[in-house]
Amino acid sequence: MPAQPRRRSILLAAGAATAATALPVTAAVAAGSSGRPGGSGRPVVIGHRGAAGWRPEHTAAAYTYAVQTGADWIEPDLVPTKDHVLVVRHENEIAGTTDVAKHPEFADRRTTKTVDGRPVTGWFTEDFTLAELKTLRAVERLPLIRNRNTVFDGREPVMTFEEVVKLARELSRRHRRRIAVFPETKHPTYFRSIGLPLEPALARIVRRYRLDADECVVQSFEPSSLAAFAEERLRLPLWQALGTTGAPYDLVAAGDPTTYKDMMTAEGLRKIARYADWIGPDKSSVVEPFTLLADAHRAGLKVGAYTFRAENQYLPAQFRRGTNPNEFGDAFAEYALHFGRGVDAVVTDYPDIAAIARDALAGPAADRS
Repeated sequence: MPAQPRRRSILLAAGAATAATALPVTAAVAAGSSGRPGGSGRPVVIGHRGAAGWRPEHTAAAYTYAVQTGADWIEPDLVPTKDHVLVVRHENEIAGTTDVAKHPEFADRRTTKTVDGRPVTGWFTEDFTLAELKTLRAVERLPLIRNRNTVFDGREPVMTFEEVVKLARELSRRHRRRIAVFPETKHPTYFRSIGLPLEPALARIVRRYRLDADECVVQSFEPSSLAAFAEERLRLPLWQALGTTGAPYDLVAAGDPTTYKDMMTAEGLRKIARYADWIGPDKSSVVEPFTLLADAHRAGLKVGAYTFRAENQYLPAQFRRGTNPNEFGDAFAEYALHFGRGVDAVVTDYPDIAAIARDALAGPAADRS
């Protein structure tokens, strides 16, 4: 299928109003894969930005600790530098995740931009070369909630996506199991608009390291980003992330009225299944309405819910303990609920707790070595 029709088929499949006439084979089928790196029958534990509950996110320490304690995949969020190198940060605005504000030489880079239709003030990766970003150090993003993690502030540099891939390979060898990377394209419509498209840069790294369907799953909230990556013909599993409210920004920008709610209907899920292997809904969407999980499986999609955390404020009321919002509640009970209902993956800040909960349900013979 020519590249442009393939992109169009993905975008039309994502919309609630129009059906695609030329449907691509899903990446998992094309690759002869289940869509789950490693191919085990167990739910996948995905280290959200590493082990973000225990170390500052998107650092080598966070990724390493995630794998040491049971993560199967590690998740880097991708944003570009001024010289078009993909680095891993939660957002392109980096005041909350680096010590950039303490660098007087970069004081004049502080600015306000409109990203995905909203004004954002701070320092942005696209205004720095990689060499400049490498002079910064990572800090804990939620210091008031995870004060213990601030002891690691200032110890690690900003990583590139390529460095994360190399680390995943090293950790795979060290732990004798395949560790996959799970990159998310952040604000892809915005970056395309300023001449820094994410998908070709991502594809270059995939090709350079010959990442296959057991080593890499590509995710995005924007269907057009998945479409652009599909044009690279790398036959990797694709994951359509889903918000709880509103709509993907690329659809909003294009004037398409399709919302996330539309995409989570039985019809919407069937359309997603024409181009993706997974959906990634917020964990609350898997509970209410419960039909989402069954409808997605019926459509042939795997379901990975996000984001699981251990602190009371992030847990459903019935699993909270005490009144301090920052203390841990009964996270094990929440995992048991979701694993029992049949989710295929969990995206978590605490992969150690998730792995223990998963293996407890599997019985004493479970092996997560």
